Amino acid sequence: MITLTLLHPIQSVPVQSWCFESESVVRIGRSNDNDVIIYSAVVSRHHVELWNHASGWEIINFGANGTYVDDRPIAQVSVADGMTIRLGNSGPKIRIRVGATNVQTGKITRSPQRELADQKDEVSKDKSTAWSLAGGIIEDDEEGALTHIDLD
Repeated sequence: MITLTLLHPIQSVPVQSWCFESESVVRIGRSNDNDVIIYSAVVSRHHVELWNHASGWEIINFGANGTYVDDRPIAQVSVADGMTIRLGNSGPKIRIRVGATNVQTGKITRSPQRELADQKDEVSKDKSTAWSLAGGIIEDDEEGALTHIDLD
């Protein structure tokens, strides 16, 4: 299982999350055929892919403006639980969480530190107002789910 969380551009708090349980490839970009769609001028149509190998997840950059980890451009790197990537030098940030599913309970197994971080995320999920004030545009569907995020 892998969870991707779009972070607020100023406050670095969660804005939206996507969870993938059994996919072998997760695609991120501006085009509507991606698994995670992010509308930003610095995000390429097909910006980055995450591949699930037997040895773990791997990130592969395809974006013209690059993908960065710790302010360093990457071409292809292994995913570490809790790492944050940036799409483009000044683009949106995405935190990546990787967890193993407990076969007996069906729940994700995380360290106590990761559990605490997840609890803090739950408290700060409703950041739509702050996001709008920071210049982002968020559109909700009838059930209140985010359907469109514009970072420009």
